[in-house]
Formats: sequence, structure tokens, C-alpha cells
Amino acid sequence: MSSSGQHTRFAPDRGLTSRMVATMFVIGLLYVGFTGLLIALLRGAWPLIVLISGGLFVAQFWFSDKITERAMGARPVTAEQYPQLHGTIDRLCALADMTKPRVAVADNDMPNAFATGRNPRNAVVCVTTGLLRRLEPEELEGVLAHELSHVAHRDVAVMTIAGFLGVLAGAMTRIAMYGGFMGGRNNNDQNAAIAALIIPLVSMVVYAISFLLTRLLSRYRELAADRAAAQLTGRPSALASALTKVTGQISAIPTEDLRRSQPYNAFYFAPALSARETASQLFSTHPTLEKRLAQLARISEQLGR
Repeated sequence: MSSSGQHTRFAPDRGLTSRMVATMFVIGLLYVGFTGLLIALLRGAWPLIVLISGGLFVAQFWFSDKITERAMGARPVTAEQYPQLHGTIDRLCALADMTKPRVAVADNDMPNAFATGRNPRNAVVCVTTGLLRRLEPEELEGVLAHELSHVAHRDVAVMTIAGFLGVLAGAMTRIAMYGGFMGGRNNNDQNAAIAALIIPLVSMVVYAISFLLTRLLSRYRELAADRAAAQLTGRPSALASALTKVTGQISAIPTEDLRRSQPYNAFYFAPALSARETASQLFSTHPTLEKRLAQLARISEQLGR
């Protein structure tokens, strides 16, 4: 098995790599600029601003896998409990020459899967019980190969960081607004009024840009994972079948259950959306089913040659 620092046999994707680097650069620049603005406007509170922003970022990055697992109800499972699941992941990891991630299952009827972790060594791949009940073995293999490619390409960590920086900008704004930093003795009323106006506006801009960039990256990374999975397994039709089945089954899940899962759509194999929401989702975390199936059809044709 390869170490976490080595390349795997998953097809490299320069387009994904360049988009991840560009997204992290722009969002990082935005966040540094936003933190600098807070320090400039709230001079007396700069040590606390730096401490809070740095501490929250490190905590989110370091514990992102545990936070995501707990939020989605994932529990570690052994090979004795789920032999087929572990066996499929073992075969795929051997085929891809990559370190086996931790394996988890979430007791959820919504058929789905996700991968999380700050690096391949700390990664976890989780499937729901609903997915295990509905998919055939070759379809499950395609889904698991898709999730393992996210781990191999390291885009899970990038999505976690990129998504969190926008949220962190909003948190810093609330701390500044309601933490008493704008109305201290060292600030006159005029400066406090300017800060109260500028900081929320800049925070909204930072969040909006972060939101758009992460959505664009998320849609591309899903296509990249589909490509990598299809090329590794050599069975794009099985992945296409799984996609069609999962998307159709998700649309039939009660809306209330879907809404509870929607905050984590960027991590899922398929978004937790109803049929109506899927059709009207302008800023979706995933490309349309039609686009994903068309790509798999092209790969199938190429492999047939």
C-alpha cells in the first residue's frame, strides 16, 4: 500500500488541482484581508481577533473529520460487521495502491455516501444503510471508488477549509458586533458607526464570494471523482446505474428528512434534494444528473475502443 504522501493509481486531474489551488488562494486572500480590516477598525481588540480567527481555523481543520462524522451520524464498523463493504474497499484500495481509510456506516434510509478527513491518513469513507440496501455489488463498488477518489485527490480537505472560511468571516463579524469591540472607550461614536457599517458589508461580500467559489469547485470535483472512479474500475455503466438509482430514490425521501441533510450536500455522493429542488438548484453543490451520465457515457465509449 502507498503512504499518504505518495500518488495513487487514480487518474491525476490537473483541472481539479488548479481549481483547488485557485479557490484556496482567493478565499485565503479574502479572509486575510477581512481579518486585517477587523484589526484596522478595531485596533484595541486585535490580539483577541487574531487568537479567535486562528484558533477557530485550526480547530476546524484538525477536527473536521470528527465534526462531520458526528453531524452525519457515522459510526465505525468492522469487517466482521460489514464484510462486503470492507471487502469492496479493500479491493479498490489495492487496485488504487492507496492507504485504506476508516470505514463507517450511518443509520439513515437516504441512499448516500461521503468521504471526509484532513488527509488520506485520517480519512473516513461512510455509506448509509439506505445505500447498502438499494445497490447491487458493482454499483456499490462504483460509489465507493468515487468516494475514495475524493480522498486520493485531497479535495475533501480543500472543500472543508474553503467552506469554513466564509462561515468564519460571519462568525468574526458577530463577535465584533456583539462582543463590545465597537463601542469601547478608545473608539469615538463616529468610528464605531463606520465600523458597524463596513464590517457587515465586507463580511457579506466575503461570504458570497466564498459561497460561489466553493459551489464551482464542488461541481467540478464531483465530475472529477466520477471520471476517476469510472477509469479505475473500468465500469462506468455501474456508476451510472448507481447515480440514477440513488438520485431517484433520494427524490422520494420525505422533504423534512432531506432538509436535515442539506447542510452537508457538498460532501455527499448525490445532493439531498427533491426532484423539484434539483431542477431549480442554480447554486447546486453537484452537477446535474444528465451531465454526470453524459460524461460516463463518453468514458464508456472510450473504454470500448
